[in-house]
Amino acid sequence: MFRINHNYTLLPGSYLFSEIARRVADFQAAHPEAEIIKMGIGDVTRPLCPAVVDALHQAVEEEAAAETFCGYGPEQGYPELRTLIARTDYRERGIDIDADEIFVSDGAKSDTGNITDILAADSKIAVTDPVYPVYVDTNVMGGRGGMLNADGRWSRITYLPCTEENGFCPALPATRPDVVYLCYPNNPTGTVLSREELTKWVDYCRREGVLLLFDAAYEAFVRTPGVPRSIYEIEGARETAIEFRSFSKTAGFTGIRLGYTVVPKELTGVDACGNKVGLHGLWKRRQTTKFNGASFLTQRAGEALYSPEGQQQVKEGIDFYLSNAATIREGLDAIGLRHVGGSDSPYIWVNSPEGMTSWEFFNLLLEKYHIVCTPGSGFGKAGEGYVRLTAFNSAERVAEAIKRLKSHSL
Repeated sequence: MFRINHNYTLLPGSYLFSEIARRVADFQAAHPEAEIIKMGIGDVTRPLCPAVVDALHQAVEEEAAAETFCGYGPEQGYPELRTLIARTDYRERGIDIDADEIFVSDGAKSDTGNITDILAADSKIAVTDPVYPVYVDTNVMGGRGGMLNADGRWSRITYLPCTEENGFCPALPATRPDVVYLCYPNNPTGTVLSREELTKWVDYCRREGVLLLFDAAYEAFVRTPGVPRSIYEIEGARETAIEFRSFSKTAGFTGIRLGYTVVPKELTGVDACGNKVGLHGLWKRRQTTKFNGASFLTQRAGEALYSPEGQQQVKEGIDFYLSNAATIREGLDAIGLRHVGGSDSPYIWVNSPEGMTSWEFFNLLLEKYHIVCTPGSGFGKAGEGYVRLTAFNSAERVAEAIKRLKSHSL
């Protein structure tokens, strides 16, 4: 009989979100009158902005006419969109990125997982803790995880705790990895790293020959002056870093899917014989072989985001979610719950009341206040004792949630 990839059998089931769904469903069945407010899922709630809707309609008309019909496009993305990205997201901000270093895709989740295809099977991986689970799970699928320990950590993966004690700022690893993942603004904690901290990481990765995978999916939410929105704002990052970006939370593209990855041409690794190999060419080879490209319709919608109208409408949408986040933070302050994030991110990382585990706090919020959060322990060992709240809801629902929290003592 044929054999399977044994690494997949090592992965535990999707415990976190399936368990959340089960508990919410059980509670709703027992209390059908309860009006549940969901503040746990990281999905947007506002509709696509008018500039995007108009572009989608126009793109459909183009596909409906023989003279303008487009079939297969370039796997790396249409030149028009890549040029707009390079100019607006990078060059106008003083960052040296060329259009042909940009690879358009169906989202950052796909790319942060698929990038492992061009890594050696025995690469040593380092991640922050708490962590976006995709980084860990895709490396386990590729055989880089080792065995799952009783504490929920994998034996071959290095974990870099981000806790209240260290200001949610990961320390450099004591033992050199081959690859390190950083996500800032961070999912799930909502925190950011200063220019000084990012410079420390870039310098370390250049010195030690480590590949830095930088997930900047939430960069558009940064409002604090001086906080970098791209790893390439840091000198030397082109020699050591790949950056991932997404239109999902920036422009509400969670349903139509669009993102991109930047792979600088001077970024190199070594092959099994010790020869230097450019990662740009490897990623291009991977994408042209295993990816058909983002849809024509979606890319036309992406282009609309870079029009003056699109830029303004995107900003209004992000400002809306950040306003929700401010409402949540003010409400948490009023009831005395410690928290971080929510200033440069749509996520707020909330300390559980004294003595409560993440799941115990989840149950309290659901059963007493009819609010759904995400238990921090689901993001890693260092997430125990926290929950994640998101600002992705209507202003009315967020205000109602805070009103409920203020109406009873925790």
